[in-house]
Amino acid sequence: MSMKFNRRKYSDEVLINLYKGLLKPRLVEEKMMVLLRQGRISKWFSGIGQEAISVGAAMALNKEEYILPMHRNLGVFTSRDVPLNRLFSQFQGKMNGFTKGRDRSFHFGSQEHNIVGMISHLGPQMGVADGIALGNLLKKDEKVTLVFTGDGGASEGDFHESINTAAVWQLPVIFLVENNGYGLSTPSREQFIFKNFVDKGIGYGIETELIEGNNILEVYHKISQIAESIRKKPRPILVECLSFRMRGHEEASGTKYVPQELMDEWGAKDPVENFEKYLVAEKVLDEKTFEEIKATIKAEVISEWDKAFDEEPLAANVETELNDIYAPFQLNETVPDTSNTTEKRMVDAISDGLRQSMEKYDDLVLMGQDIGDYGGVFKITDGFVDKFGRERVRNTPLCESAILGAGLGLAINGQKAMVEMQFSDFVSEGITQICNNLAKSHYRWGQTADVVVRMPTGGGMAAGPFHSQCNEAWFTQTPGLKIVYPAFPTDAKGLLATSFEDPNPVMFFEHKGLYRSIKEEVPNDYFTIPFGKASLIKEGNDVTIVTYGMGVHWALDALSENPEISADLIDLRTLVPLDKEAIFESVKKTNRVIILHEATMFNGMGGELSALISENCFEYLDAPIKRVASLDTPVPFINQLEAQFMPNERFKEELVSLVSY
Repeated sequence: MSMKFNRRKYSDEVLINLYKGLLKPRLVEEKMMVLLRQGRISKWFSGIGQEAISVGAAMALNKEEYILPMHRNLGVFTSRDVPLNRLFSQFQGKMNGFTKGRDRSFHFGSQEHNIVGMISHLGPQMGVADGIALGNLLKKDEKVTLVFTGDGGASEGDFHESINTAAVWQLPVIFLVENNGYGLSTPSREQFIFKNFVDKGIGYGIETELIEGNNILEVYHKISQIAESIRKKPRPILVECLSFRMRGHEEASGTKYVPQELMDEWGAKDPVENFEKYLVAEKVLDEKTFEEIKATIKAEVISEWDKAFDEEPLAANVETELNDIYAPFQLNETVPDTSNTTEKRMVDAISDGLRQSMEKYDDLVLMGQDIGDYGGVFKITDGFVDKFGRERVRNTPLCESAILGAGLGLAINGQKAMVEMQFSDFVSEGITQICNNLAKSHYRWGQTADVVVRMPTGGGMAAGPFHSQCNEAWFTQTPGLKIVYPAFPTDAKGLLATSFEDPNPVMFFEHKGLYRSIKEEVPNDYFTIPFGKASLIKEGNDVTIVTYGMGVHWALDALSENPEISADLIDLRTLVPLDKEAIFESVKKTNRVIILHEATMFNGMGGELSALISENCFEYLDAPIKRVASLDTPVPFINQLEAQFMPNERFKEELVSLVSY
């Protein structure tokens, strides 16, 4: 059962360094097992038996190349010389850890060490790796990116999306599948029907490599060769490392579901013990030296643990938590030149703003379906390929999750990204990337997510349930996102420019019904509009109307039909951040308020606005707060049903009723 090692021309020094790298995570894990039993850490995902993959791969790459590990890849962190005391602080939820107690295990990244940690959803990090690799490709810096996934995680759609995208774009990335036979307790035969993951390579048109994952020399050698080849000729390669998990998925789950003969078979292939025997046979090390190396590493582990353990427990602070949701951003507002304007539709204003942002930021990359030569289904990027080139204006495969992940990857690699959803409805395919990766990255580990997601939204065009939704409320409840929803061309252009200046993730909603129906004089030069500042469209004393997007125009129509009503009409423009003071000031003046939005009523933005007004302006109200929204059904197709679904006619009735209350 012993493995066959081939040292090739590697020196004794290289072999000794590989051994030290292999031994360190094993000894750290042994310490963690003791601490877990003592209740001094809460959970542990063991990589015992798989260390050769993490260590061999990490040591094969250059330190400045990004690695995206998973929760069984402790060897990546130790091989990149991440201080053990900081890892131990992380495991204990202390301030000196990488997430300030906000996340556990290896759910973090470190720009200092070029490591980007996982989220529990497993697959999405593969799309992030695509984005990092795309950044390297655009910079022509001859770097490779390596991302880990498991045989279980590879069942997720992100696996296909990310590999397919990397293949189409020829990205310099290594997709490394650790095939350890089980996804938690589910054996491989219940995860996939093929024999090996490398069998999939032909379907993607990419090269593959199968490696004996417990053999540190084979992992190190082959990954070194693959990485060097990719640096010279950028392309993705799928690597499968065969190994076995000798502990439970996490310690509490145990291994009773694993046949004993399988445990025995792989136990005989232990990567540390077998490499030790080989080094003795090669006369590279002897027993005395082994003991000296082990003693040195054990002493370091104990010392670093004591340092972390002696650290003061984390003190919860509300202000600190709230301040870290977003990356700091102070807009240096560029005021529009109102003497130099041209009449523009909203679609033209958005295109103009996007073009000027591309000119301002030469590291900004646009990604989306059909945005290249076709110019997007709404023609907003028409002509952009000719002006900016295909590298920066990128048609994507028909996928959302991998491309949104690629946006985050570009941000991690120091660039800006825009991802266009062809229709906002399709964003459901990428919810995990937006709500669990983009939104949480700064709060979790201080990483900015400089990504704008453009969201053509709204109904009124007989497009049915899958092309008409107003789904802003899907995101307003997710801390870490900024939500923009303009109603006029000038606002759309200025707010879009601000979206690209802000290093935080921005969901930019564009109502399709306003693209070509609304015109106004729009400043031609570049300008910005601050987030969180509502626009007072009309002033009056009878009632406050709070709305946004298409609702603003419905409200204007209602007021035009009822000129006797004197109203404050507030266009929120941004939902997060929200201009609460503008709302409260108006309600305190008019003493009546009606809230209008196109999205469905239940759990919509109107409910939150109503609650805020009730809590802060209750004593000023002379009538109940009124909400008007679309019916709580999917958006129907045929005109008669969609007209009934929409709230604009009901709003007129409710407005008159409220004023006369």
